[in-house]
Amino acid sequence: MTGLVYKSTGSWYTVRTQLGDTYQCRIKGKFRIKGIKSTNPIAVGDIVDFELEKVNDVESGIIHNIHDRKNYIVRKSVNLSKQTHIIAANLDQVFLMITINNPPTLTSFIDRFLVTAEAYSIKTVLLFNKIDTYDEESLLEVKYLAHVYRKIGYECIGVSAKTGKNIDKVKALMKDKVSMFSGHSGVGKSTLVNAIQPDLNLKTKEISTLHMQGQHTTTFAEMYDLDANAKIIDTPGIKGFGVVDMDKEEVGDYFPEIFALKQDCKFNNCLHIQEPKCAVKKALDKEEIAFSRYRSYLQILQGDDDNYRTDNWEVE
Repeated sequence: MTGLVYKSTGSWYTVRTQLGDTYQCRIKGKFRIKGIKSTNPIAVGDIVDFELEKVNDVESGIIHNIHDRKNYIVRKSVNLSKQTHIIAANLDQVFLMITINNPPTLTSFIDRFLVTAEAYSIKTVLLFNKIDTYDEESLLEVKYLAHVYRKIGYECIGVSAKTGKNIDKVKALMKDKVSMFSGHSGVGKSTLVNAIQPDLNLKTKEISTLHMQGQHTTTFAEMYDLDANAKIIDTPGIKGFGVVDMDKEEVGDYFPEIFALKQDCKFNNCLHIQEPKCAVKKALDKEEIAFSRYRSYLQILQGDDDNYRTDNWEVE
């Protein structure tokens, strides 16, 4: 039998067939020794083949094959630095949710996420959530960030899950597509999904006022069927986002504004740091490239994982 993975708990997978039948499945041990360095060899969105077995009159499935993925979103595992964690597979697009405060989303996090999505050719839409709660200064910051990312080709939408602002625009983008919602805990992923499809009634929690951080409400990634033939993958809040398996020479290719200029650099292998006649550095001096983006580029080149972690939100 063949089905689509709708939920992963680490040891069991909820798999749905084309006929709409749902089975609880597990994997054979050999999947863990096939050279897959991921903490989760199977992810939500995977298409898998499985066989049914019955133990004590309880029917379940054994997954014996994973179909080739067209793409996936992957990051470094938080606790096991040499391993990776596949967040979701076979996506049409990702909605990265951003909040200016309550909790804050750092540009280094945004850029690391975008680089990974670019590497796998996954369209990313930036959703600036909770805009109904912002004062004038915060709204100006939203407008500035939206300008930075629109300039390099990313669609940016200001939304409010509570007031419904631009929810219809997001729903229209989701029609006939598999979409993933991602971002830090507390940015309002589950609240927004509930606004899009109220009958899902996903659990939500308030922000921790002490640390300005979200409290994890989505424990495992899970896919849901929505109206208009849309599917959505709701994911646990991500604290940090480590970029995986990327050579220094190719990092710039996943920054669209850097990639567009690299042909004008004097050297073909220019890393845009100290090299003479660098078109990227020239554009940076003219403020044609945002400094925050260039800083993120340097951090990824340096493998500086400490700088992207958001533990520094917490009040000592």
